[in-house]
Amino acid sequence: MIANPSHHGGTETRSKLLHEALTENIIGAAIEVHKTLGPGLLESAYEECLCHELHLRGINFQRQVPLPVRYKEINLDCGYRIDLVVEDCVIFELKCVEHVLPVHEAQLITYLKLTGKRVGLIFNFHVAVLMRGGLVRKIL
Repeated sequence: MIANPSHHGGTETRSKLLHEALTENIIGAAIEVHKTLGPGLLESAYEECLCHELHLRGINFQRQVPLPVRYKEINLDCGYRIDLVVEDCVIFELKCVEHVLPVHEAQLITYLKLTGKRVGLIFNFHVAVLMRGGLVRKIL
């Protein structure tokens, strides 16, 4: 199942979402960074500040995690990197784009499949209000 919070209801689970407390904490950290900095900076600035905010909140994460592509029984280094893996269970991708496009969402879903993780978040820091068009949550 895939859930997207920008579409309230629909495919979102009626019971508790997978890793709900953690994702709410991550979203809170991202909102704090966005509220403090606003839109208009490079992705690297938001990533640096978000890592600091996660650290302040005591949330464990790995940054720029290499993602090999498994092809015919071999792992190939194709240069892919996951922006953040939070608490070894949530993939977090940062964007600074006009709009999150289907290709960004497809990338996140592929990252989830390749890692075996089930929850992923995309944050687009280029929007005026993060909770309006700046957040995508996917669940496999």
